[in-house]
Amino acid sequence: MTPARLARLSAFRHALHQIPEVSGAEEKTAAMVADYLRQYQPDQLLTGLGGHGVAAVFEGGADGPAVLIRCELDGLPIDEQSDQPYRSTHAGRGHLCGHDGHMVMVAALAEDLAAQRPAVGRAVLLFQPAEETGKGAAAVIADPAFQQIASDYAFSLHNLPGMPVGQVALCSGAANCASRGMRIKLTGKTSHAAAPQDGVSPAGAITRFLPGLGALGGGQDLGPEFALVTLTHAWLGEATFGIAPGKGEVWATLRTVTDARMDQLIVDATALVEHVCAAEGLGFSIEFDDVFDACTNHPEAVEVLQATCTAAGYPVQMRSHPQYWSEDFGQFGQAAKSAMFWLGSGEDQPQLHNPDFDFPDAAIPAGAGIFLQLVRNLLG
Repeated sequence: MTPARLARLSAFRHALHQIPEVSGAEEKTAAMVADYLRQYQPDQLLTGLGGHGVAAVFEGGADGPAVLIRCELDGLPIDEQSDQPYRSTHAGRGHLCGHDGHMVMVAALAEDLAAQRPAVGRAVLLFQPAEETGKGAAAVIADPAFQQIASDYAFSLHNLPGMPVGQVALCSGAANCASRGMRIKLTGKTSHAAAPQDGVSPAGAITRFLPGLGALGGGQDLGPEFALVTLTHAWLGEATFGIAPGKGEVWATLRTVTDARMDQLIVDATALVEHVCAAEGLGFSIEFDDVFDACTNHPEAVEVLQATCTAAGYPVQMRSHPQYWSEDFGQFGQAAKSAMFWLGSGEDQPQLHNPDFDFPDAAIPAGAGIFLQLVRNLLG
């Protein structure tokens, strides 16, 4: 990639970086991406996919497979800490996961594909909304317009702090854990603080949930039986000294390597809630949110990706275990041969979701180059 082109793509990333929008609210970001893509005259440009999703389609000259390259549109509800001139202009929001960099690497393909269309099949550049909540991929797939871009192969990447810029890592099989948020709502009966015995307080149940839920996981090695329960929030009653509480909530994140293990963990956690609430005389309800299925790399897609990276000059570091964090990209693997790889964003880079994270522009050539080589290898 020439210095001039890298400077142009970096400027686009900086513009995206300044306007981070949280999941489901990516209107300005989607409009900026769509405007950028129009200059390269894709054969088809879809907007409003599953919310604010955008897809550019470049058709080949003959029948062949369809290849989808996916990135994410959304930022995070975190206040950015940065002295960069392109820092976030949206208070309390920031591109602190690198999705701005992911978008630019996929957008770079539009210029290459406009200059030379695929020989066969079609290439789809998908900019997906709402990855951070786990709702975006499912919403895009459920959109009737998605049938126009359903593909045989699907690829994506995520930048990875702690690994040298441009270095590639890949897993065969499980790539990212399944996870979901579990919200337990407890209902008892208030009473005067001078007569707590005449009410039904959730306090006892909450004190039992804190160790009990955690004991269901334990965070073993990242194998098929891995399970982890992380307590993330709890509240009890109103902020007052005169009332013995009658309501409470406990929030926890459930995490597993496989969807089957997640199903069992849900059964175990629900049984614990039922047992404790029966003993404490409480009513309860359970809700799940931020639901991510396991992300599993297809063996054929892994083989294609590994060969492509090596040929492009980016030797692949094969890893034997997935990432602890989750990714809704796994949804695309239900109908396509899919694989996600990890691209180093710096050994000294702050962790994802840290307030001072900033995607390195120096990683753009590697990601854009690998994606282009994937399309060329599969579609000519």
